Amino acid sequence: MCGRYASSRRPEDLIEEFEVVDNRVPAPLAPDYNVAPTKEVYAVVERPPSKEAAREKGHSAGEPPERQLRVVTWGLVPSWAKDRSIGNRMINARMETVAEKPAYKRALAVRRCLLPADGYFEWYPTEEKTKAGKPKKQPFFIRPKDDGSLAMAGLYEIWRDPAKADDADDRFLWTCTVITTDAEDDVGMIHDRMPLMVERERWASWLDPRTDKESVLGLLTPAAPGRLQAYPVSTMVNAVKNNGPELLEPLDLA
Repeated sequence: MCGRYASSRRPEDLIEEFEVVDNRVPAPLAPDYNVAPTKEVYAVVERPPSKEAAREKGHSAGEPPERQLRVVTWGLVPSWAKDRSIGNRMINARMETVAEKPAYKRALAVRRCLLPADGYFEWYPTEEKTKAGKPKKQPFFIRPKDDGSLAMAGLYEIWRDPAKADDADDRFLWTCTVITTDAEDDVGMIHDRMPLMVERERWASWLDPRTDKESVLGLLTPAAPGRLQAYPVSTMVNAVKNNGPELLEPLDLA
């Protein structure tokens, strides 16, 4: 699974890296070295321009989707959900079943996104025991060997809050989930699952809501092995309240 990750890049850097043409970020998020479920995160999506935006640019209706950078909440809330609490349990979607699960299959069809990350955390059980007799877990940070961004495959939904007035600015909640797959050999010793990465040459097809279902399923393939590196980090990351670049510092277990 993917339960924590780091995201420290500025929106202007993400706009350049992901070739975003429409910045929908109302205010930059602070660098987050301990992203946890229910937090706000950056997402790259593709959506048709609004009627207002099309008019401003002199375009007609039916324009192709534009790549946008948005802020969404981690923990997907399906459009049919009665309340937003379901999102707490829907932070990950398994690649093997994402096309079948009612909560995800509609989003897979037309609401796919990329979730930029510096890397993600996983915990490995050690031989040491806690007072309760359970194995102590050592956190590892897993990131690209070239220090580039991870483009995690995600889905997003737009949920209408029935408790909000029709004219309330916050009546729509944008949420997301991370798609996971079998871990590659280099990191599989730590955990058997990992976020599904989307290679740069597949970004356009993955994001485009016009890509047909069969083609989308063909894009759901694990990344080539050997791109990631893993190293132990401080157990400070265990507490969500801890947040800073020191959480990513390699730990000398010796």
